[in-house]
Amino acid sequence: MKNSLLLLLSLLIILTVLPWGQQTNAARDYQVIPDEAIRLRILADSNDDQDQQIKRLVRDRVNEEITVWVEELTSIEAARELIRKRMPEIRMIVAATLEEAGVDYDYSADYDSSVSFPTKLYGSFIYPAGEYEAILITLGEGEGDNWWCVLFPPLCFLDFSNGTSVAEDAEEEKEQDESEEEKEVKFFVITLWEKIFS
Repeated sequence: MKNSLLLLLSLLIILTVLPWGQQTNAARDYQVIPDEAIRLRILADSNDDQDQQIKRLVRDRVNEEITVWVEELTSIEAARELIRKRMPEIRMIVAATLEEAGVDYDYSADYDSSVSFPTKLYGSFIYPAGEYEAILITLGEGEGDNWWCVLFPPLCFLDFSNGTSVAEDAEEEKEQDESEEEKEVKFFVITLWEKIFS
Protein backbone atom coordinates (compact mmCIF):
# COMPACT_ATOMS: atom_id res chain seq x y z
CA MET A 1 0.00 0.00 0.00
CA LYS A 2 2.80 2.40 0.97
CA ASN A 3 4.69 1.67 -2.27
CA SER A 4 1.55 2.17 -4.38
CA LEU A 5 0.88 5.50 -2.71
CA LEU A 6 4.47 6.66 -3.30
CA LEU A 7 4.30 5.58 -6.93
CA LEU A 8 1.03 7.45 -7.45
CA LEU A 9 2.48 10.55 -5.77
CA SER A 10 5.60 10.46 -7.95
CA LEU A 11 3.48 10.14 -11.11
CA LEU A 12 1.40 13.16 -10.07
CA ILE A 13 4.58 15.18 -9.50
CA ILE A 14 5.91 14.24 -12.94
CA LEU A 15 2.64 15.13 -14.67
CA THR A 16 2.44 18.55 -13.04
CA VAL A 17 6.11 19.48 -13.35
CA LEU A 18 6.64 18.42 -16.99
CA PRO A 19 4.18 20.82 -18.70
CA TRP A 20 5.42 23.71 -16.55
CA GLY A 21 9.03 23.03 -17.56
CA GLN A 22 8.11 22.94 -21.24
CA GLN A 23 6.34 26.29 -21.06
CA THR A 24 9.26 27.87 -19.25
CA ASN A 25 11.74 26.64 -21.86
CA ALA A 26 9.56 27.85 -24.73
CA ALA A 27 9.13 31.30 -23.20
CA ARG A 28 12.84 31.57 -22.47
CA ASP A 29 14.12 30.27 -25.82
CA TYR A 30 12.00 32.28 -28.26
CA GLN A 31 12.16 36.05 -28.33
CA VAL A 32 11.45 38.52 -31.07
CA ILE A 33 12.83 41.88 -32.08
CA PRO A 34 10.81 44.77 -30.57
CA ASP A 35 7.96 46.12 -32.73
CA GLU A 36 9.59 49.54 -32.63
CA ALA A 37 12.71 48.61 -34.63
CA ILE A 38 14.46 49.65 -37.82
CA ARG A 39 16.30 46.97 -39.77
CA LEU A 40 18.98 46.97 -42.44
CA ARG A 41 18.73 44.39 -45.22
CA ILE A 42 21.28 43.98 -48.01
CA LEU A 43 20.57 41.75 -51.02
CA ALA A 44 23.58 40.53 -53.00
CA ASP A 45 23.56 40.50 -56.80
CA SER A 46 23.99 36.70 -56.79
CA ASN A 47 25.47 33.88 -54.73
CA ASP A 48 28.73 34.07 -56.66
CA ASP A 49 31.68 34.39 -54.26
CA GLN A 50 32.63 37.82 -55.62
CA ASP A 51 29.07 39.16 -55.30
CA GLN A 52 28.81 37.87 -51.74
CA GLN A 53 32.14 39.49 -50.89
CA ILE A 54 30.89 42.81 -52.31
CA LYS A 55 27.73 42.48 -50.21
CA ARG A 56 29.91 42.08 -47.11
CA LEU A 57 31.99 45.14 -48.06
CA VAL A 58 28.84 47.24 -48.46
CA ARG A 59 27.53 45.83 -45.18
CA ASP A 60 30.70 46.78 -43.31
CA ARG A 61 30.84 50.33 -44.68
CA VAL A 62 27.14 51.12 -44.25
CA ASN A 63 26.87 49.47 -40.85
CA GLU A 64 29.98 51.26 -39.57
CA GLU A 65 28.46 54.63 -40.48
CA ILE A 66 24.89 54.01 -39.29
CA THR A 67 25.97 52.45 -35.99
CA VAL A 68 27.68 55.74 -35.06
CA TRP A 69 24.53 57.71 -35.99
CA VAL A 70 22.10 55.71 -33.86
CA GLU A 71 24.18 54.67 -30.85
CA GLU A 72 23.09 57.66 -28.72
CA LEU A 73 19.45 57.73 -29.86
CA THR A 74 16.75 56.68 -27.43
CA SER A 75 13.56 57.05 -29.49
CA ILE A 76 12.34 55.42 -32.69
CA GLU A 77 11.09 58.81 -33.94
CA ALA A 78 14.56 60.34 -33.68
CA ALA A 79 16.09 57.31 -35.43
CA ARG A 80 13.55 57.56 -38.29
CA GLU A 81 14.17 61.25 -38.79
CA LEU A 82 17.94 60.86 -38.76
CA ILE A 83 17.94 57.93 -41.20
CA ARG A 84 15.55 59.69 -43.63
CA LYS A 85 17.80 62.76 -43.67
CA ARG A 86 20.93 60.70 -44.21
CA MET A 87 19.74 58.33 -46.94
CA PRO A 88 21.74 60.29 -49.56
CA GLU A 89 24.90 59.55 -47.52
CA ILE A 90 24.05 55.85 -47.44
CA ARG A 91 23.63 55.83 -51.22
CA MET A 92 27.01 57.58 -51.57
CA ILE A 93 28.66 54.94 -49.36
CA VAL A 94 27.16 52.14 -51.47
CA ALA A 95 28.25 53.83 -54.72
CA ALA A 96 31.78 54.46 -53.45
CA THR A 97 32.12 50.87 -52.20
CA LEU A 98 30.98 49.40 -55.53
CA GLU A 99 33.32 51.69 -57.46
CA GLU A 100 36.21 50.77 -55.19
CA ALA A 101 35.44 47.08 -55.72
CA GLY A 102 35.50 47.59 -59.48
CA VAL A 103 31.93 46.46 -60.22
CA ASP A 104 29.51 48.40 -62.36
CA TYR A 105 26.14 46.90 -61.59
CA ASP A 106 23.23 49.04 -60.46
CA TYR A 107 22.10 49.37 -56.88
CA SER A 108 19.26 50.88 -54.91
CA ALA A 109 19.06 52.01 -51.29
CA ASP A 110 15.64 52.88 -49.91
CA TYR A 111 14.07 53.42 -46.52
CA ASP A 112 10.58 51.93 -46.29
CA SER A 113 8.07 50.98 -43.63
CA SER A 114 7.18 47.68 -45.33
CA VAL A 115 10.25 45.71 -46.43
CA SER A 116 9.58 41.98 -46.73
CA PHE A 117 11.58 39.63 -44.47
CA PRO A 118 11.45 35.81 -44.32
CA THR A 119 11.16 33.91 -41.04
CA LYS A 120 14.56 33.20 -39.52
CA LEU A 121 15.74 31.12 -36.60
CA TYR A 122 18.97 32.48 -35.11
CA GLY A 123 20.27 30.30 -32.31
CA SER A 124 17.33 30.05 -29.92
CA PHE A 125 15.65 33.23 -31.18
CA ILE A 126 12.89 33.27 -33.77
CA TYR A 127 12.29 36.21 -36.06
CA PRO A 128 8.89 35.94 -37.78
CA ALA A 129 8.36 36.69 -41.46
CA GLY A 130 6.59 39.91 -42.26
CA GLU A 131 6.77 43.47 -43.49
CA TYR A 132 9.17 45.54 -41.40
CA GLU A 133 10.52 49.07 -41.33
CA ALA A 134 13.98 48.90 -42.88
CA ILE A 135 16.67 50.26 -45.12
CA LEU A 136 16.79 47.91 -48.11
CA ILE A 137 19.95 47.92 -50.20
CA THR A 138 19.73 45.90 -53.41
CA LEU A 139 22.96 45.23 -55.29
CA GLY A 140 22.65 44.43 -58.99
CA GLU A 141 19.84 41.94 -59.58
CA GLY A 142 19.39 41.33 -55.85
CA GLU A 143 19.07 37.57 -56.40
CA GLY A 144 21.76 36.43 -53.96
CA ASP A 145 21.66 35.66 -50.26
CA ASN A 146 20.86 38.57 -48.01
CA TRP A 147 22.36 39.94 -44.81
CA TRP A 148 20.33 41.80 -42.20
CA CYS A 149 20.51 43.28 -38.74
CA VAL A 150 18.60 45.66 -36.49
CA LEU A 151 19.83 49.24 -36.69
CA PHE A 152 17.56 50.59 -33.98
CA PRO A 153 17.67 49.57 -31.22
CA PRO A 154 21.31 48.86 -32.18
CA LEU A 155 21.65 45.09 -32.64
CA CYS A 156 23.97 44.94 -35.64
CA PHE A 157 26.60 43.15 -33.58
CA LEU A 158 24.40 40.08 -34.19
CA ASP A 159 24.66 38.60 -37.68
CA PHE A 160 21.10 37.42 -38.17
CA SER A 161 21.84 36.22 -41.69
CA ASN A 162 23.64 33.19 -40.26
CA GLY A 163 20.34 31.95 -38.91
CA THR A 164 18.48 29.21 -40.69
CA SER A 165 14.99 29.44 -42.05
CA VAL A 166 12.39 27.98 -39.75
CA ALA A 167 11.02 25.79 -42.53
CA GLU A 168 14.38 24.03 -42.83
CA ASP A 169 15.24 23.72 -39.17
CA ALA A 170 12.17 23.83 -36.92
CA GLU A 171 11.27 20.15 -37.18
CA GLU A 172 14.82 19.01 -36.41
CA GLU A 173 15.05 21.34 -33.40
CA LYS A 174 11.64 20.22 -32.10
CA GLU A 175 12.66 16.56 -32.30
CA GLN A 176 15.94 17.31 -30.50
CA ASP A 177 14.14 19.23 -27.71
CA GLU A 178 11.58 16.45 -27.26
CA SER A 179 14.35 13.85 -27.10
CA GLU A 180 16.25 15.82 -24.44
CA GLU A 181 13.11 16.36 -22.35
CA GLU A 182 12.23 12.68 -22.62
CA LYS A 183 15.70 11.72 -21.36
CA GLU A 184 15.38 14.13 -18.41
CA VAL A 185 11.97 12.70 -17.46
CA LYS A 186 13.19 9.12 -17.77
CA PHE A 187 16.21 9.91 -15.60
CA PHE A 188 13.99 11.56 -12.98
CA VAL A 189 11.55 8.62 -12.92
CA ILE A 190 14.34 6.05 -12.65
CA THR A 191 16.04 7.98 -9.84
CA LEU A 192 12.75 8.38 -7.98
CA TRP A 193 11.88 4.70 -8.49
CA GLU A 194 15.26 3.59 -7.14
CA LYS A 195 14.85 5.79 -4.05
CA ILE A 196 11.37 4.43 -3.33
CA PHE A 197 12.36 0.79 -3.60
CA SER A 198 15.86 0.91 -2.13
